[in-house]
Order: sequence, then structure tokens, then C-alpha cells
Amino acid sequence: MVSDELWSLVEPLLPQPGPKLVEGRPRIPDRQALCGILFVLHTGIQWEYLPQELGFGSGMTCWRRLAAWNEAGVWDELHLVPLKKLRAAKKQDWSRAVIDSSHVRAARRGPKSGPSPVDRARPGSKHHVLTDGQGIPLAVSLTGGNRNDVTQLLPLLDKVPAVAGVVGRPRHRPDALLADRGYDHDKYRRLLWARGIRPVIAERGQPHGSGLGIFRYVVERTIAWLHGFRRLRIRWERRDDIHEAFLGLATCLITHRHVQRLC
Repeated sequence: MVSDELWSLVEPLLPQPGPKLVEGRPRIPDRQALCGILFVLHTGIQWEYLPQELGFGSGMTCWRRLAAWNEAGVWDELHLVPLKKLRAAKKQDWSRAVIDSSHVRAARRGPKSGPSPVDRARPGSKHHVLTDGQGIPLAVSLTGGNRNDVTQLLPLLDKVPAVAGVVGRPRHRPDALLADRGYDHDKYRRLLWARGIRPVIAERGQPHGSGLGIFRYVVERTIAWLHGFRRLRIRWERRDDIHEAFLGLATCLITHRHVQRLC
């Protein structure tokens, strides 16, 4: 499940394991553990039911590796690698960025979950996504289901990495930001202008048909790709960092697919 091409990108970023303090079974290779993590991400299977005959190790072993690699910032570093390749090939569209969010049900209450306004106040979370003009994910975040979308506008912009790849300064700021009515607030328009970003946000109370749909569909498509990973359709994890680790890994995989398609 982990191609040689993908493994060549991931392997240099993984932290070196510490020495074994006690004798026991040999350590499962990192590549096999990554295969187990991807199997859970794609299928949505519970950790304890990870098939042992696949040779990926136990579900708890894969869970520990996922938590350790996320804590080490592996997915943030991995995300930057395909972004640099895309910019070097001039396949990124920095003329505009698009932002949106999607609600997911939370099977268990935990950090970054809250009463959902669209699901009878049951526990839920939100995936917030920022993409470039082509739908290439630039930043993602996780919040409670009751958080207002506009509260994540600036945090997502701050999470966009500085993308090098060509001569000159690394790029981390789009020229314009497109958003729906959920982000309609004069305060945030002023803050975007202060950052040198032109806000293109639909206004409340105005008739539909703003024309933004022909540009905004790319972020909705990216959210659909994220939810194509079954583990992200419902938040099963009580711990928010584990769900964020899955979200970050899925973002890396989607960006890598863009490299394979465009470069």
C-alpha cells in the first residue's frame, strides 16, 4: 500500500527510534506500520481489528507510531515536500485561495468536539480546509461542531507553510480569499486587507448567484476527497490529536496525488 515513491518521501522525515530497554519481539519496520495506518485510514476499521495476516503489526503498534509521528511534526514536513514540487513546476494557483468547512459526527465526546447545530446538538466536529485556486490543500484544522466558521479564517492562513521551489521568497500568502456567507464579517475583511489579501466573501441578505461557485467548488471537491477516507467520515477518536493526525496524513496523500497528476 505504500509505494516506493511515497516511502522515499516519508522515510527521511521519520524520527529515529530509541534503543530498546528490554528484550522482546523485534520492532515492526516503520514501512509496515505506515501500511497499517493507511489501511485504517482508508477502510475506517477499528484498530483492534487490524488483520494480523497482513503483516502490519498490531493495531496498538500502528496507533503508537501514528501518535509519535504526529507529535514529531512528520505530517507537516511531509505536506511541504509535494507543495514545493508543485510550485517548482508552476502548478500552483496563488492568485486566490478558497476556504470552507464540513461537519462530521463525533462518536465520542472529547477535546475539539461540541454540540452540533445541524445534528440535534449531538457531539460533532468540523474540518476546516483552505486550498489554492486549483483545490490543492494548503492548510486544515479541527474544531468543535459548534464553532463558527469565521473563527478559523486567520488561524488557517497562519498555518499555510512558506512554500519555496522557485527563485525568490517562499510564498505563503494568496492574492485573494474566496469564502461563502459564513465568513461575512467586516472585521475579518479589514484584517485580510491588512495582510495584503483581497477578501471576496459573499454577503448575507443578498440574493444568491454571486458567481463565486465557479471558483469555490474546488474546496468542496477537496473536502469530498478527505471524506473519501472512511476514517474521516466519522470522528471515532476521543483524542483530538489522533484525528488531526489522520487529517494531516490524508492532506499529504491528496497533495501527493496532485503531484502525480500535474508534474
